[in-house]
Amino acid sequence: MSDLLRVKAEDGDDLQVLSAAMQDAVFRVGDASYEPKARRFTIVANRFRWETGRNERIRAALSFDGVLGVKTHRFQVAAKEAIASVLSVTFAPGAEPPAGAVEIALAGGGGIRLDVEALDALLADWGAPWPTPRRPDHEKGG
Repeated sequence: MSDLLRVKAEDGDDLQVLSAAMQDAVFRVGDASYEPKARRFTIVANRFRWETGRNERIRAALSFDGVLGVKTHRFQVAAKEAIASVLSVTFAPGAEPPAGAVEIALAGGGGIRLDVEALDALLADWGAPWPTPRRPDHEKGG
Protein backbone atom coordinates (compact mmCIF):
# COMPACT_ATOMS: atom_id res chain seq x y z
CA MET A 1 0.00 0.00 0.00
CA SER A 2 1.52 3.27 -1.09
CA ASP A 3 -0.50 5.53 1.21
CA LEU A 4 0.76 4.08 4.49
CA LEU A 5 2.03 6.84 6.76
CA ARG A 6 5.54 6.66 8.18
CA VAL A 7 6.78 9.59 10.26
CA LYS A 8 10.11 9.83 12.09
CA ALA A 9 10.39 12.53 14.76
CA GLU A 10 13.75 13.82 15.96
CA ASP A 11 12.78 17.44 16.70
CA GLY A 12 9.78 19.53 17.69
CA ASP A 13 8.61 20.19 14.12
CA ASP A 14 8.64 16.47 13.29
CA LEU A 15 6.79 15.73 16.51
CA GLN A 16 3.99 18.18 15.63
CA VAL A 17 3.35 16.21 12.43
CA LEU A 18 3.43 12.92 14.34
CA SER A 19 1.11 14.33 17.04
CA ALA A 20 -1.42 15.51 14.46
CA ALA A 21 -1.43 12.06 12.86
CA MET A 22 -1.91 10.35 16.25
CA GLN A 23 -4.71 12.65 17.45
CA ASP A 24 -7.76 10.50 18.31
CA ALA A 25 -5.88 7.22 17.92
CA VAL A 26 -7.41 4.63 20.25
CA PHE A 27 -5.62 1.71 21.87
CA ARG A 28 -6.09 -0.97 24.49
CA VAL A 29 -4.00 -0.28 27.58
CA GLY A 30 -2.50 -3.74 27.07
CA ASP A 31 -1.21 -2.59 23.68
CA ALA A 32 1.14 -0.07 25.31
CA SER A 33 4.43 -1.56 26.44
CA TYR A 34 7.79 -0.54 27.87
CA GLU A 35 10.87 -2.68 27.30
CA PRO A 36 13.45 -1.38 29.82
CA LYS A 37 16.37 -3.42 28.47
CA ALA A 38 15.73 -2.22 24.92
CA ARG A 39 14.82 1.26 26.24
CA ARG A 40 11.77 1.27 23.97
CA PHE A 41 8.16 2.31 24.56
CA THR A 42 5.52 1.29 22.01
CA ILE A 43 1.80 1.83 21.51
CA VAL A 44 -0.12 -0.18 18.91
CA ALA A 45 -3.26 1.78 18.05
CA ASN A 46 -6.15 2.24 15.65
CA ARG A 47 -5.30 5.61 14.14
CA PHE A 48 -7.92 7.90 12.59
CA ARG A 49 -6.60 8.89 9.15
CA TRP A 50 -7.09 12.67 9.30
CA GLU A 51 -4.82 13.15 6.29
CA THR A 52 -7.20 11.36 3.88
CA GLY A 53 -10.36 13.35 4.64
CA ARG A 54 -12.26 10.05 4.86
CA ASN A 55 -13.76 8.41 7.94
CA GLU A 56 -11.35 5.53 8.28
CA ARG A 57 -8.87 4.02 10.69
CA ILE A 58 -5.70 1.99 10.25
CA ARG A 59 -3.42 -0.02 12.53
CA ALA A 60 -0.32 1.92 13.51
CA ALA A 61 2.63 1.56 15.85
CA LEU A 62 4.11 4.52 17.70
CA SER A 63 7.51 3.79 19.20
CA PHE A 64 10.10 5.77 21.13
CA ASP A 65 13.73 4.69 21.53
CA GLY A 66 16.19 5.82 24.20
CA VAL A 67 13.51 5.72 26.91
CA LEU A 68 15.02 5.91 30.40
CA GLY A 69 11.77 5.69 32.35
CA VAL A 70 7.98 5.81 32.10
CA LYS A 71 5.48 7.48 34.42
CA THR A 72 1.71 7.45 34.09
CA HIS A 73 -1.07 9.67 35.40
CA ARG A 74 -4.68 8.43 35.53
CA PHE A 75 -3.69 5.52 33.29
CA GLN A 76 -4.29 2.11 34.86
CA VAL A 77 -1.59 -0.19 33.47
CA ALA A 78 -3.30 -3.24 35.02
CA ALA A 79 -6.58 -2.56 33.16
CA LYS A 80 -5.31 -4.25 29.98
CA GLU A 81 -8.68 -4.17 28.14
CA ALA A 82 -9.46 -0.52 28.92
CA ILE A 83 -9.45 1.85 25.94
CA ALA A 84 -7.36 5.03 25.84
CA SER A 85 -7.48 7.84 23.28
CA VAL A 86 -4.51 10.04 22.32
CA LEU A 87 -5.02 13.80 22.36
CA SER A 88 -1.46 14.97 21.68
CA VAL A 89 2.22 14.09 21.82
CA THR A 90 4.67 16.80 22.93
CA PHE A 91 8.33 17.10 23.91
CA ALA A 92 9.88 19.24 26.65
CA PRO A 93 13.68 19.60 26.56
CA GLY A 94 15.49 18.63 29.74
CA ALA A 95 18.24 20.39 31.66
CA GLU A 96 20.84 18.57 29.54
CA PRO A 97 19.75 18.52 25.87
CA PRO A 98 19.08 16.48 23.85
CA ALA A 99 17.46 14.69 26.83
CA GLY A 100 13.92 15.58 27.78
CA ALA A 101 10.41 14.28 28.33
CA VAL A 102 7.76 13.15 25.89
CA GLU A 103 4.21 13.73 27.11
CA ILE A 104 1.39 11.67 25.61
CA ALA A 105 -1.84 13.38 26.67
CA LEU A 106 -4.89 11.11 26.82
CA ALA A 107 -8.60 11.86 26.80
CA GLY A 108 -10.09 12.06 30.29
CA GLY A 109 -7.05 13.80 31.76
CA GLY A 110 -4.66 10.85 31.78
CA GLY A 111 -1.16 10.82 30.43
CA ILE A 112 2.07 8.98 29.85
CA ARG A 113 5.46 10.64 30.40
CA LEU A 114 8.60 9.18 28.85
CA ASP A 115 11.98 10.38 30.07
CA VAL A 116 14.22 10.09 27.01
CA GLU A 117 17.91 10.48 26.12
CA ALA A 118 16.81 12.34 22.99
CA LEU A 119 13.68 12.59 20.88
CA ASP A 120 13.64 9.47 18.68
CA ALA A 121 10.11 8.49 17.63
CA LEU A 122 8.60 6.55 14.75
CA LEU A 123 4.95 6.25 13.69
CA ALA A 124 4.26 3.57 11.09
CA ASP A 125 0.96 2.36 9.61
CA TRP A 126 0.42 -1.18 8.41
CA GLY A 127 -2.34 -3.21 6.85
CA ALA A 128 -5.42 -1.90 5.09
CA PRO A 129 -7.58 0.95 6.40
CA TRP A 130 -11.22 0.29 7.26
CA PRO A 131 -14.21 2.63 7.29
CA THR A 132 -15.51 3.92 10.60
CA PRO A 133 -18.97 5.45 11.08
CA ARG A 134 -17.72 7.97 13.65
CA ARG A 135 -15.53 10.96 12.94
CA PRO A 136 -13.95 12.35 16.13
CA ASP A 137 -15.61 15.64 17.08
CA HIS A 138 -13.87 17.60 19.83
CA GLU A 139 -16.63 20.21 20.00
CA LYS A 140 -19.07 17.45 21.06
CA GLY A 141 -16.52 15.75 23.30
CA GLY A 142 -16.02 12.73 21.08
